[in-house]
Amino acid sequence: MLKHALAGALLLSTIAFAQTGTPAALIAGKPNLNGIWQAVNTANWDLEEHPSRPGLVTALGAAAAEPGGISFVEGGTIPYLPEARAKREANFKNRLALDPEIRCYLPGIPRATYQPHPFQIFQNEKAIFFAYEFAGAVRNIFLKDPGPAPADAWMGQSAGHWEGRTLVIDVTGLDERTWFDRAGNYHSDALHVTERYTLRSPEVMDYQATIEDPKVFSRPWTIRMPLYRHVEKNARLAEFKCVEFVEDLMYGGFNQSK
Repeated sequence: MLKHALAGALLLSTIAFAQTGTPAALIAGKPNLNGIWQAVNTANWDLEEHPSRPGLVTALGAAAAEPGGISFVEGGTIPYLPEARAKREANFKNRLALDPEIRCYLPGIPRATYQPHPFQIFQNEKAIFFAYEFAGAVRNIFLKDPGPAPADAWMGQSAGHWEGRTLVIDVTGLDERTWFDRAGNYHSDALHVTERYTLRSPEVMDYQATIEDPKVFSRPWTIRMPLYRHVEKNARLAEFKCVEFVEDLMYGGFNQSK
């Protein structure tokens, strides 16, 4: 029953968005977040301030170079515990082999929000659903307390509620194998993310995520960035089912035809 109700909710939201092109101002008195959103920044490369760097594949030259960027972390620096900072540095040095994004693992939260791929929010009076272009990732936002997550998962378990005009989502049960970015910033199985989505205008949304993980960080810390709604005609998510792109990388040694 829940599956059918959710499917109906998503269909109604999709039809409403397709008919108008621009979401209505409110849904049941709450801000309308329907649409395709995307971060336009370098957070997926590194959440902290970083210089431009040569790429990890020399043969690709400037096409694979890593762009520099500002810090999206309040205070500038992620507050690692000393031993955890050492692991982060090791992750960075070995990122070509270790970054889960390279192997097309689901990105987790908050990374799914600021990867260089758009995502779509479906919202009506009774349901909110997020669909991500990267690897076909999805998540349902429970609007009633679902209780503890039954098991850890790549995208975790999301429970949402409204605080005024802000959608607040508590994300727990996140798989410890996800990273925050390509620079090796990571977490443990104790990760708890609190996201806040606030419309600044119909086309711009403020995104905030507070990170708590006492096994890795000395205190909670927060990232902030704007998200932009796609307004071009016929905007839609493209298909990026990247599993097929990494088969040779992960299993090429077992391919007897080569």
